[in-house]
Amino acid sequence: MKKKHYRYLPLIFFFTFNLNIMAQSEIVITHKNSIISKSDESRDAAVILKKYVDKAFAKPFDNITENPKNDDLSEIVLEISDQEKLKPNEFIIKSDLKHIYLTAQNPKFLRYAVYTLLEIWEFRKFTASETYIPKKKEFLFPKNSSKRYQPSFDYRALSYPDCYDEAFRDWHKLDWQIDDFGIWGHSFSTLVPPKEFFKSNPKLFALYEGKRNGESLCMTNDTVVELVKKKMAEIIKEKPNAEFYSVSQNDDIVYCECTECRKLNEKFGGPQGSLYYFLNKIAAQFPQTKITTLAYLHTLKPPVNQKIAPNIYTILCPIELNRGKAISAESAPSFTKIIENWSKTSPHLFLWDYTVQFSNYMSPFPNIGTFKNNFKFYKKNKVKGIFVQGYSDIPGDFSELRQYLLAKLLWDTEIDIEAVTADFLRGFYGKAAPAVSLYLKELIENQNKSNSYLDIYSGPVQARNTFLSPRAMDQYDQALEKASNAVDDDPILKVRVQKLRLALEFVYFEQSKFYGKNQHGMFFVNNKGEKEVFEKLSERVLKFSKACNELGIYELSEGGLSPDNYYQEWLQISKNTATHLGEEMKVTFLTPPSDEFKGKGSSGLVDGIKGYKDFNINWIGWYGTNPSFEIETKKASFNILKINFLEDQRHWIFPPNTIKVYGYKSQKWKFLQETTCEKLTETNEITTKSWEITASNFDSFEKIKIVIENQSKLPEWRIRKNKKPMVMIDEIELYKK
Repeated sequence: MKKKHYRYLPLIFFFTFNLNIMAQSEIVITHKNSIISKSDESRDAAVILKKYVDKAFAKPFDNITENPKNDDLSEIVLEISDQEKLKPNEFIIKSDLKHIYLTAQNPKFLRYAVYTLLEIWEFRKFTASETYIPKKKEFLFPKNSSKRYQPSFDYRALSYPDCYDEAFRDWHKLDWQIDDFGIWGHSFSTLVPPKEFFKSNPKLFALYEGKRNGESLCMTNDTVVELVKKKMAEIIKEKPNAEFYSVSQNDDIVYCECTECRKLNEKFGGPQGSLYYFLNKIAAQFPQTKITTLAYLHTLKPPVNQKIAPNIYTILCPIELNRGKAISAESAPSFTKIIENWSKTSPHLFLWDYTVQFSNYMSPFPNIGTFKNNFKFYKKNKVKGIFVQGYSDIPGDFSELRQYLLAKLLWDTEIDIEAVTADFLRGFYGKAAPAVSLYLKELIENQNKSNSYLDIYSGPVQARNTFLSPRAMDQYDQALEKASNAVDDDPILKVRVQKLRLALEFVYFEQSKFYGKNQHGMFFVNNKGEKEVFEKLSERVLKFSKACNELGIYELSEGGLSPDNYYQEWLQISKNTATHLGEEMKVTFLTPPSDEFKGKGSSGLVDGIKGYKDFNINWIGWYGTNPSFEIETKKASFNILKINFLEDQRHWIFPPNTIKVYGYKSQKWKFLQETTCEKLTETNEITTKSWEITASNFDSFEKIKIVIENQSKLPEWRIRKNKKPMVMIDEIELYKK
């Protein structure tokens, strides 16, 4: 691996060797010493060791041999052996008075021993492309020392950009779910495809809320068992080297409520009861196969008084935790109880951890301070394997640091996280490290001070009064400006700091959409009374999108929004304004909106800035209630009332059923008219819909009252338990024609 930089400062060791001892108590390794590979199985590990040590010395390290060449020189001995009574996932690094010994039971863990020795000697692999090679004349190792190494978790996988690189995974002792799973994740639709079977045999699928639903399977239908058995056999034959095969619910809250499934659910404590009844049948067909399943949403809790087959691996998926606080009985009492129960119930408990903000890959997400305590909590509760979901192959905010820390913690939950973080920042950001460290510290401190809920599907607008407040943003800007100035003469490090600054740019753009024409907003009102985007702001957004593309950030969210489309949406939002007679009129809510969707309050309905496709920005929502509000028109001269609604069926947001308008004068309300909205049709598109109400006598009323009837129930294609239809509104426009 090519060494790129020579500016790395002395590093902090991760390991508990005391190297500050007298030279005579240490083994000295120079280029004249030998690497002894005891067998063909150990040779790959020996080659790796020689490759890196060669780069550290001015002269190549001596050749790899099978037998000692010089009795007077120390050797590094690599051996595959069980003489040390090691476990399969364990290795030992030890020494006597003269030699260093690396021993494991298999080649993979012998390589891990090599990487550990290299890290003891200050080598680092920060990213797939950035490896630090110390320049040395000799390496020291304490005599008569011995340490066994074993991972904190048996299975360790990360979904982050550099984990697609095999050398990075190997160095950091990571598994790889793409190769390890014959079937991965949500799999019901793969095992029994609705497109193939639903029309001809709907009884294979879940009876949910009185109707068959292709999003899940009937757990007590014997034909389903046979179909899954057949498909599993095909996949195992196609991918015989996989370690795991997933038999898991789809990504939806749908489960079977037929008579037989309902009986099992009542008997075993919920929908997980019929699921594990079904899984036990599949597991019995493949007793030597490791079958994984997700404990997710409606199956999050373990079944009650139900034995789970020994070859079933449960992957617990705590999607709704507060990511701003370390998990504890105080911060997450419900989840704490759930994982404790799973640790007693599951024969093999794994965990799917969520470590980034999936709705905004580029937005700062200060959860790094929780990583160590959370991983220690998982280990304490007998979690044996962890899959950590991150940005996948997209280099999102602080992705390099996140993947590095998470890899270290997966191997050893007891590392000094502050020391490892400082070590990484010095190595990856060079002279900018102190300022980057300050930026990271301020992010975490501001989040902790705010004590606010940190959600994986939130964003910069929701954090505008907490860790992404204008004051906090000024702090971060100053810190990153110092970081940028510190590496002004280094184009590689400069780009790394600029990537961090993209996060602040993204926050500014998102919040400016929300603030509209107010302070910190994207618009100003020109001398014609029209909203106009501030000069050069759109150019900044274009520059941002180009920078993202250059850095390989091809999506800005899990939803797939590309940087180019982000810029195009910005241009659309720039035009999405209105200049109308109702601006700045007083609006009073008669039915309050939902707490989490109040937006800027009632004034946001008449500010001339219309909502676009993101329901978090400008839209005001009523969940399961009927919106109603008054507008003090004071007999303003208008005859057209226009109301804009959002439709986003994936998030249960629908246009209304009816709109009723009343006028107030002479101390009385008068009904004016009612508009019935169009019938709902199924769609995956996010759109805005408008209804215009015309009346020649609007200007005779002091106030106008609008009462909107929400959908009385969810349409059949989006029926889910405990979900209600939502109405979202922005803007109420008044015109005279």
